[in-house]
Amino acid sequence: MKNISIAAPIIGEEEKAAVMRVLDSGMLVQGEEVKGFEQEFASYSNIKHGIATSNGTTALTTALMASGVGLGDEVIIPSFSFVATATAVLSARAVPVFVDIEPDTFCMDPDAIEEAITDKTKAIMPVHLYGHLANMDAIAAIAEKHGLAILEDAAQAHGAKMGDKFAGSWGPASFSFYPSKNMTTGEGGMILTNDDHVDEQARMVRNHGMSTQYFHEVVGFNFRMTNLMAAIGRVQLNSLAEWTQKRIHNAGYLSERLESVRVPIVKDGYQHVFHQYTVLAPEGADRDAMVKQLNDNGIGARVYYPLPIHCQPVIREMREASGAVCTCGPTLDCPHFPVTNAMTHRVFSLPVHPQLSQEDLERVVDEVNKL
Repeated sequence: MKNISIAAPIIGEEEKAAVMRVLDSGMLVQGEEVKGFEQEFASYSNIKHGIATSNGTTALTTALMASGVGLGDEVIIPSFSFVATATAVLSARAVPVFVDIEPDTFCMDPDAIEEAITDKTKAIMPVHLYGHLANMDAIAAIAEKHGLAILEDAAQAHGAKMGDKFAGSWGPASFSFYPSKNMTTGEGGMILTNDDHVDEQARMVRNHGMSTQYFHEVVGFNFRMTNLMAAIGRVQLNSLAEWTQKRIHNAGYLSERLESVRVPIVKDGYQHVFHQYTVLAPEGADRDAMVKQLNDNGIGARVYYPLPIHCQPVIREMREASGAVCTCGPTLDCPHFPVTNAMTHRVFSLPVHPQLSQEDLERVVDEVNKL
C-alpha cells in the first residue's frame, strides 16, 4: 500500500540546474542570487523590502532585534505554535508573554491581548498558524492604542492574505523555507517589511552587525542565506501561486467530504494557504489512536503541536525569566490557556500538499471517515 506523506517537497530539474549554475560560478555565499530572491519574494507579496536569512528562526530573531526589541522587553505571543516563536524572543534577550488562541483559526485571540500588556510590553507577535492569517485588523488596533510594534510570524503563511493584504502588511513578517513549507530552499528564511529602518537594521543584524565591511555598528550574527539556497528559492517562487491553488483545491475537496472530524475554518475574506490541513477530533475522542490508525493505513497524519509552548520543558525551566505563568510542568492537562489546552488534545493534520493525486485524496477521505 502506498504511503501518503504529510509533506512532500518538490525538487525538479530547474532547481538542480540553478544549484549547478551557482556551483559553477564559484560565488556560493550571499550575493546576486540572494539579492534577486529578496526582491522577487517581496514583490510577490506586495511588500517593499525582503531580507533573506539562514532559516525561519533566525528571520524571527533578526526581525525582533531590528525592530528594537531587546533586554527585558516583553513580547506577546500565542501559547499554541512551534517553540521557535518563543525561543526567537528569548534569543533577542526579551521575554515571551503567552496568550490564548481562537478555537476556529488556532491563531492568537485578540480579546486576550490587552490583559497581557504591561509597562514592559514592546511588541505583539501573532502567528499565522497553518497558513491562515491572524485577525490583524483587531491586533493592529490594539497595537496602535498602546504604541506597540507588530511582528508577524509568517513561517507557515507564504501567499496568505486578509483581503488584498499579504503577511508583512502590518509589521515585519518572518517566513521559513524549511522542506515541509509551501516552498523551500532546503533551509532558509525571509523577512518582509515596508519599514526602511527595519530593513537597514535587519541587514546589519544578519551580517555580523556590519553596515560596511569590518565596521560593526550593532550586535549581529552570521544569519546569512547562501546563493545556493536563494537559487532554489527563485525557482520555487515561480510555482508558488500554482502550488497554493492546488493546496486550496485539495483542502476544498477534503472539507466537502470529511464527516468524522471538524474541518478547517476559513474566515470570510481570508486566503488560507493550507501549509497544514488541520482538523479537530470530536470532543472526548482518542485523537492519538485516530492518528495511529491513519498512519497504520498509510495516511501520513501528524499532530502539530502536542505540547503548548508554555508547557515546554525549556520554557518551564526558564519561567521566571520568560514570563510563563504555567507552573504545572510538561503536561497535556495544564489548566492555563483553556482553548490552547483543548486544541492540543484534539488537533491533527492530514496531507494536503500539491503532489497528492485524486486517488490519494479519495483514500484520505475514506480512511478518515472510517475513524
